[in-house]
Amino acid sequence: MASTVWKGHLTFGLVSIPVRLYSAARGESISFNQLHKADNSRIRQVVYCAAEDKPIPRSEIVKGYEYEKDRYVVIEDEEVKKVAPATAKTMEIQEFVKADEVDPIYLETSYYLAPDEAGEKAYALLFDALRKTGYYGVAKIAMHNREHVVILRPGKNGVLLHTMFYSHEIRKVDEFRTDLSLVKEKELAMATSLIEAMVAEFEPDKYKDDYRDNLLQMIEAKKKGQEVIAPPEPKEAKVVDIMEALKASLAMAKKPVASATAESPAEEAKPARRRRAGG
Repeated sequence: MASTVWKGHLTFGLVSIPVRLYSAARGESISFNQLHKADNSRIRQVVYCAAEDKPIPRSEIVKGYEYEKDRYVVIEDEEVKKVAPATAKTMEIQEFVKADEVDPIYLETSYYLAPDEAGEKAYALLFDALRKTGYYGVAKIAMHNREHVVILRPGKNGVLLHTMFYSHEIRKVDEFRTDLSLVKEKELAMATSLIEAMVAEFEPDKYKDDYRDNLLQMIEAKKKGQEVIAPPEPKEAKVVDIMEALKASLAMAKKPVASATAESPAEEAKPARRRRAGG
């Protein structure tokens, strides 16, 4: 069973729902250990006290906040708990907003919000209401030594919670802009046809982390003493005329559709729709 990240009550109006939070996703990458080049032995990082010029055990470490250069105030864990806001135990929905007004750039980390004991009915009511109204809930919650504004939205099986970046955390980049006056109608029509020809169902399982897979294959090859072979580099085509590039891309997008239709009559309806969209 997934471990609980946060436990408390979700409230809106006078309705209180006991809930738990579980992590909905986590990134995966290949990790490496640091070794001594001479003998491949593990390197151990030592906690070192500069004032006493000696290593110290981790049991002697405390938290400190630097309020001036090289001057600190020591903070104990119990003191942190004493000043925790009410949102450390209760998450109150402050308002509801239209789903299409929430820019995904504000969404940070995703969690599953599940009902705790005796909270199933009220939870189901909130979930169904969010689904049918098209609104998201906005609430506050304190966890991981920080108070977060969060977005509550209906997922496929229940309510999903996303911590939200604050407005001042979103980087405003002047160069991030689009000059739509550069777009010509014929080019737009051709680009639209190419997009429609490449339409497919969203199936997350079919997307793979090729870089991670290549690293694992390389590690396995080195374990067996085999030579590491680099994958072929992709050829970059120089785009001279955007219309010619679009036409060639559209022709390439149509080829697999034709072969798939010939091989699998059961799939005939789906490729036919794509041909009409592309034509």
